[in-house]
Amino acid sequence: MKNVLVCGYRDWAYSLYKLLDSPDYSLHYVSDKSLLEKIIEERQPEFIFFVGWSWMIKEDIINKYKCICLHPSKLPKYRGGSPLQHQIMNGETESAVTLFLMDKGIDTGDILYQESFSLGGNIKDIFGRIVLAGADGISEILKGNYKKSKQDNSKSSFYRRRTPDMSEITVDDIQNYTSEELFNKIRSLQSPYPNAFMVCKDGTKLVFEKVRVDNEK
Repeated sequence: MKNVLVCGYRDWAYSLYKLLDSPDYSLHYVSDKSLLEKIIEERQPEFIFFVGWSWMIKEDIINKYKCICLHPSKLPKYRGGSPLQHQIMNGETESAVTLFLMDKGIDTGDILYQESFSLGGNIKDIFGRIVLAGADGISEILKGNYKKSKQDNSKSSFYRRRTPDMSEITVDDIQNYTSEELFNKIRSLQSPYPNAFMVCKDGTKLVFEKVRVDNEK
């Protein structure tokens, strides 16, 4: 039986893996990046799926194996880091789970599967939708139900990974953002991401884990 590796380290990535089942493949989960190359060499997988994986993959692995990445955006839009946060903060209401064949670029490979999902609710809700769509997409690929489609680079956008210091809610934010914009910033930074915070006059941080908008004036 041919082997398939599913690589991820976040809770939602493991939840996705647990939904997978295939009579034609032996599925294995990899969460430790230090063991990845060893396991690839031992298993010689037919496919390697990267879901919730934050580290670069060596080009020789990409060239030798069918490496497929899950990216939570409607590629070619929102390539790069922190795609969920950037989409929510920009006021997007809908995204997509995209599974694409990895190449030497950043999120530039041929698309094999793309399924829309809502960006409404909290991060836990959003991850739940990603898990279901991602599991469906991987299952279809393992069945051979996919077609390659080139990305239209003329419609692409790229964002850099956010850093923890960018989670700060500043005085300028409060003065210049609407309540909806602040709501989106805070909810996009719920755990497991670095939570939104304010620095108080005594130097301590006030951390925001949940937020709601009250439209009454």
